[in-house]
Amino acid sequence: MKILNIVGARPNFMKVAPLHRAFQKKSEIESKIVHTGQHYDAKMSDVFFNQLELPKPDYFLGIGGGSHTQQTAKIMLEFEKVVEAEQPDLVLVVGDVTSTIACALVATKMHIPIAHVEAGLRSGDRRMPEEINRILTDSISDYLFVTEQAGIDNLKHEGVPDEKVFMVGNCMIDSLVYYRQKAGLLDIMPSLGVAKDDFVLMTMHRPANVDTAEGLTSILQIIENTTPYKKVLFPIHPRTKNNIERFGLTAKLDAIQGLILTEPQGYLEFLHLMENSALVITDSGGIQEETTYLQVPCLTFRDSTERPVTVDLGTNQLLADLNPVTVHEKVIETLEGRAKKGVIPPLWDGHAAERIAEVLVQKFNQ
Repeated sequence: MKILNIVGARPNFMKVAPLHRAFQKKSEIESKIVHTGQHYDAKMSDVFFNQLELPKPDYFLGIGGGSHTQQTAKIMLEFEKVVEAEQPDLVLVVGDVTSTIACALVATKMHIPIAHVEAGLRSGDRRMPEEINRILTDSISDYLFVTEQAGIDNLKHEGVPDEKVFMVGNCMIDSLVYYRQKAGLLDIMPSLGVAKDDFVLMTMHRPANVDTAEGLTSILQIIENTTPYKKVLFPIHPRTKNNIERFGLTAKLDAIQGLILTEPQGYLEFLHLMENSALVITDSGGIQEETTYLQVPCLTFRDSTERPVTVDLGTNQLLADLNPVTVHEKVIETLEGRAKKGVIPPLWDGHAAERIAEVLVQKFNQ
């Protein structure tokens, strides 16, 4: 059974790493990795090759930037050549990035079965390109591997036959469990000027939050309101940094006492910082899941989440807008120990990839 595993953006690496390991343990599976190059720079390369112990990709498509339409078209054209050359038995896609839907479209047009890992997630917000990617990919996939009950419910509501859907757990958590000890051995906090529980970790990158002067001004005010209580460690995304410069807010950013700005961190470094922080403030999707597993309080700046289990069972709280007053209240509540307590969702145990491998071998042998 030849499987082409698709990666294109940073979160994909953490999901494909445990899958590739699980597939390699199965004599029935030949596992190959296709990197579209949707996101590619030295930091991504480091994460991919070194930290996650993945081999060099069998194919690197070198797509690079561009609009969603341009990226989708370029990926489809290049991936079609790979499918023609390899004649795989299955194309496996993860998550909801442009590479996911682009490669799934090629596979279905060439009559290759598709497995979608992290299927069924819905935010209800079709303005997000990721939401469209999720819906379309699920509609053409043959095997839908689900991380939480909401995924089962969403797919059932959309009329997906039960026999296509498998609750397996969360591959992102597989990577966290696998690398947690290695991340714990890092000694990076002294060089950053922080210690366990004495800092708030922040990430912000979504266009809705960082593409306007108003949004960025609110983010800076939130940081300024937080630093009297805890240092704020902010690995700043290139998009966010560029927009701060574009709107003339660099001086205001630099003037905040107690703010520690860093470059984007590697996977292990960020995992280490998450586990040792007092609170995480973010607009990321995957971080909601990781903080829930680590039992670290998380405030997420989005008006909806495709991962409701992180709110229903986990440590995550959604904040619909960047209101510094509301955020200040939540930060104080958390730092005083009054944050919501969470539990780890079912099957988030580090073995999701193994379950996926078992299902695929079983189905292929039928």
